[in-house]
Amino acid sequence: MIEVCPVSLKLAKEVCGRLHRHLGPPTKCNFAVGICDESGEVRGVAIVGEPVARNLCDGWTFEVLRVATDGCENGCSMLLAACRKMARAWGARRLVTYTLPSEGGTSLRAAGFVYDGQTKGGTWQREGRTSGPPVCGEPKSRWIWE
Repeated sequence: MIEVCPVSLKLAKEVCGRLHRHLGPPTKCNFAVGICDESGEVRGVAIVGEPVARNLCDGWTFEVLRVATDGCENGCSMLLAACRKMARAWGARRLVTYTLPSEGGTSLRAAGFVYDGQTKGGTWQREGRTSGPPVCGEPKSRWIWE
């Protein structure tokens, strides 16, 4: 049996670094939540922070930056639903997240998120900006919960 459990940001980043399929842990975040099995082993985490896109930074919007599990059944949906509840408790009115086009979004729909369209893609890298190595620059699907 899997249940939602508290995790520190440090632990969430470590688990994310181990389990996320194509990105490492985010550098900045506000809170994290985990899922554990009956033995107490953390089987997945979700990390939430301020939106990466500056035009979404309105003070009322949070972004689910990472969701990573070991594949346990319904783990992603449980984490996303917990993120919604926690974001609301923090005063958020909207929660956004992004997936690759190859990812179906079943867990997001199950957690109450709605597909909001596709981004243009691209990179945050600009001349003179030292923000680290570029990440996946392909278009992404945006999902919103309000």
